[in-house]
Amino acid sequence: MTRDGLKVPQTVLGLARSIVDITDTVCAAQLDAEYARLARRLVERLARKRPSPIMRGDARIWAGGVLYALAQVNFLFDRTQTPHLTAADLAAAAGVKQTTMANKAGMINRLLDIGLYEPELTRVAMIEQHPVAWIVEFDGCSSTRAGCRRNSNRQRASRG
Repeated sequence: MTRDGLKVPQTVLGLARSIVDITDTVCAAQLDAEYARLARRLVERLARKRPSPIMRGDARIWAGGVLYALAQVNFLFDRTQTPHLTAADLAAAAGVKQTTMANKAGMINRLLDIGLYEPELTRVAMIEQHPVAWIVEFDGCSSTRAGCRRNSNRQRASRG
């Protein structure tokens, strides 16, 4: 780990820092600290990939792609979400074209196999809203966490 907290190989540290500097700036201006933390996590995953894809290309485009990928996972483009930005606003904040940013995000999603509700990249508020996130399997039975807890307490009470 480096002094700035990035957990990446030395060979890509400078590139990762450049990308994180851009994502931090955009997040501070347009989003929030949670998006900045998630962007840093996604940049670290890209930097640790062998060979690292961030070795090629412009840092600003990588930053835009990272932010767009996070926006897709967290429904940033949905007006009912807080914070909310349009794709055009996000592209303008990142200083890249919207299509370029979307294409890079698609590449990132395929490369790292990112889907909706990716646990490591999903905001806490999104996980709390997601109904499937609270379903667990307990003794071969699927239920909500609360339902499992009630059933477990009943079983303990019946045993004495």
